Amino acid sequence: MTAYEIKKQICEVGHKLYDRGFVAANDGNISVKVSDNEFYCTPTGVSKGDLTPDMIIRIDGKGNKLEGKLNPSSEIKMHLRVYQERPDVNAVVHAHPPVATAFTVAGVELDQYILPEAVLTIGNVPTCEYGTPSTMEIPDSLAPFIQKHDAFLLKNHGALTVGNTLQKAQFTMEEVEFNAVICKHARELGNVEEIPCEQLEKLMELRKKMQIPGRHPGCKKCKNLGTENCRCKHNGESHTCTCGKDAKPVDGDLVAEITKRVMAALNK
Repeated sequence: MTAYEIKKQICEVGHKLYDRGFVAANDGNISVKVSDNEFYCTPTGVSKGDLTPDMIIRIDGKGNKLEGKLNPSSEIKMHLRVYQERPDVNAVVHAHPPVATAFTVAGVELDQYILPEAVLTIGNVPTCEYGTPSTMEIPDSLAPFIQKHDAFLLKNHGALTVGNTLQKAQFTMEEVEFNAVICKHARELGNVEEIPCEQLEKLMELRKKMQIPGRHPGCKKCKNLGTENCRCKHNGESHTCTCGKDAKPVDGDLVAEITKRVMAALNK
């Protein structure tokens, strides 16, 4: 795309964020990578609902302004940290989606796998430690999660999403908020039934077939996703399964008895 087309797309995303109530006043920021050391970003002090292409700023990898009448967002530091750590990322969106942000304020993790679409695209969304806006505290808070996730909740400070395209980063932000809304409603109704591990494995296989770009944490319950669906086999020792359920050890005699019964049934 031309420089103007990129700037126009940034504005369009900003307008959508504002119209959907994901930002208020001059909250939020958006950036797009155009080369290894060149980025377009939204300015500080301007409502995302009022953005026009001439307001978009071009900066270098250190945040220095290369082009533009206004000044870049003071929170561009967290965008640049993402670009430094994730060469596959070409766009970053920061907003304050109300329900997802409320999860961070309430100290509730957005980590339950309840919607297939959210499982496919984002998995569980980690909550980063609180950091003072406009400082390096927020970029540093991303460090533990940045290699395995494309969506992050910022404690008391909204959400950050990334993508190989600006549209992908925007869609991920929408998915985070929609997933949070459904989870909140389910909690209010009194119960949240998560998708079981064996179904999560099928979704992960589907993700591979669909070649969905970006990073994904995999199954949050089973560290060895795909290894016999979280069945417990730990050398006969009592343990707690990675699914979070207490499990009895699987010993040789039990396996032999199960095999004997299965074979008998097959021979009937």
